[in-house]
Formats: sequence, structure tokens, C-alpha cells
Amino acid sequence: METTLTISRLSALRDRFAPEQDALLVAGPENRRYLSGFTAREENLTETCGLLLITRERAFLLTDFRYLEWARQEASSMEVLMYSQSLGTTLAGLLKDLQVRVLGFEGTYLTYRQYQRLAKAVAEAGLSVDWQPVEGVVETLREGKTPEEVAAIRRALTLTEETLLEVAQTLTPGQTESQVAWEIERRLREKGAEGLAFPPIVAAGPNSARPHHQPGDYRLQEGEPIIIDMGARVAGYCADLTRTLILGPPDEHFRKIYSLVRQAQEQAEQGLRAGMDSQAADALAREALGAAGYGEAFGHSLGHGVGLAVHEAPSLSPHKDRATTLRAGSIVTVEPGIYLTGWGGVRLEDMVLLHEDRAEVLTKVGFYEW
Repeated sequence: METTLTISRLSALRDRFAPEQDALLVAGPENRRYLSGFTAREENLTETCGLLLITRERAFLLTDFRYLEWARQEASSMEVLMYSQSLGTTLAGLLKDLQVRVLGFEGTYLTYRQYQRLAKAVAEAGLSVDWQPVEGVVETLREGKTPEEVAAIRRALTLTEETLLEVAQTLTPGQTESQVAWEIERRLREKGAEGLAFPPIVAAGPNSARPHHQPGDYRLQEGEPIIIDMGARVAGYCADLTRTLILGPPDEHFRKIYSLVRQAQEQAEQGLRAGMDSQAADALAREALGAAGYGEAFGHSLGHGVGLAVHEAPSLSPHKDRATTLRAGSIVTVEPGIYLTGWGGVRLEDMVLLHEDRAEVLTKVGFYEW
């Protein structure tokens, strides 16, 4: 099954090659997994578990001794080659044998230093290769999710929701943000998550005005907003869920901000569908918050794609340079927010599956109703 799937994906990728392109060098971890089935993940930018070299007829996974058996077991649709001297030397030999003259490479993922080393090795081998940076080629293929991918994301989301509901019941004044974040991670892993989609965000009080706050020693207090943003990873696929909570009775200001964000989210979810321009999708919520006088307090995009990466294409952004047409089968977040310096913020995030005529809300955890 996996071999058939990866062969199909490789075929679709080759259809996207530029006419003059002989091969593509794939460095992105999620792209490598998507095309090969190889599940290893890097921990930092200075190391690599392997690169893919895809030509119009063949597909190679280049890796070192540490990952050789792993790669052979999982990447059955690939020709797995181990490099013992250097990755550049092995790549140069392949490019020579395959007569590659125009090589596309993922400019987003191949670091400049890696590019320098590889290009130097190729040049020292006496080869004349035109290195052409490409962007978004594999990511675009990943946008439309298969039923199996959707099922994995649903499992990750269900586990995430169960954990959020449990943790919400344990929140008490005096707990630190870091303690809550650890409780989230512990429960996610005990429930069977293979890992976290991202480190949990727990932002309490004034810290909740920082959309990507890092949990610290700030202690939860009654009457202050608490943003919790979290996600499990299951079978490689991510979930992403945000709710804003409060301890004790909410005051009128919290109710107002929370209700405005929820109304903007509902408006966006009712209007989203495949075929829309991403800027128009973002505007569904942005215009609602702007009309209420909080346009400048919503400073990030409405949402983003979720899959093997927690942030992937498409982007539901207001910016023209990121505009795209939303595709059926994409899973995206819908996460409007209002952030007020000195007070805090409210963000509500659902995951939705885009269909031709609607957006199916996958998230089941509810909201405050006043």
C-alpha cells in the first residue's frame, strides 16, 4: 500500500518538473517523508537524515550508516544509497552517472552552507550543473489530503481534544504556565501520541496578548484570559487546537472580546470552501473584527494548512505575496484572535476540511456560551 502510494506521489511530482529540469533534490523533512515513507526526523539544521534525488525515471534516498537499515525498511520505493565519505561526493557521482545538467533544489530547506558544500563537491567532480531553486513543488501536492491522511489527523485531533478537556478541569489559581504545559505534554504522550505537533503554548493574563508566548513562571489568576494552543502528532500527522479559558466568573470585557472572536470564527467557517482565494478567506473574519473596531488587534493570518507539518500550505493570509486558491481536501485552521497589550488576548482555533461547497469543522470541543 505504502509503495503504491509513494509511486503515485512521485509520478505527480515529476509532472511538475520544469521542462528543462532533469532532477529535483528534496531536503525538507516532511517532503522527504511524503515522497518516500522514511519517517526519520532531524533535530537541528546542522544534520540531515537524508536527501532525495528524484529524476524523471528513478528515485534515490541518500543517507548515512546511522539511518541505512531504517531507510531500507521504510523507503521501499526508493533506491537507498549510503554515503561513507561525504554526501557531496555521493551526490556528484550520481549526477554524473545520470547525466543531470539542470538540478532543482528546495531553496526553503537546503541551508546555504549545505548548498555551498554540495555545489563545491559537484564542481570539483568536473560537472557543469545548473542549480535552480524551487519552492512549494512538493508542498502543493501535500495540500490535498487522502482519506488515510484525514483519518490520521482526526485521530490526532481527538487525542488533543480529550487532553485539553482533562487539563482544563485541573486548572487552578497559582499554577504556572510551565506546569500546565508539562501537564499537557505528559497527558498527550500517555494517551498514545507519538510526539507533539509543537511545544504547547500556555499564555495567561497579559502574556496572552503574545500569540506565540513561551510558557514561563507566570501564575494563573482568576478573571484573566488563558490561551492554550496545543496539538498531538499521530502517525506523522498533526493536530492544532486553541481555546481561551478563564478561571472564575468572566467580566463583561472578557465576554465581549470572546464573543467577537467566536462570531468572526463562525462567519469564516460558514463562508469557507474550496476554490476561494486565500485572501478572501482571511477577509471573512478580518472584516468582522475590523467592523467591531478590533482590526489592528488581529495581527496574524486567519489560518494555515495542517498535515505532516503543523504549519504548511495553504496559508489563509491577507498578504498578496502568499495568495493561493484553496483546494478541496485541504485541512486548514480557522483561528481569529484579538490581542490587547496590558490585558491579554483571546484566540479560538478549529481545524476544518475543505469541500467544494463548504468547510467541514473537524474540531468537536465546544465554547463558552453566554
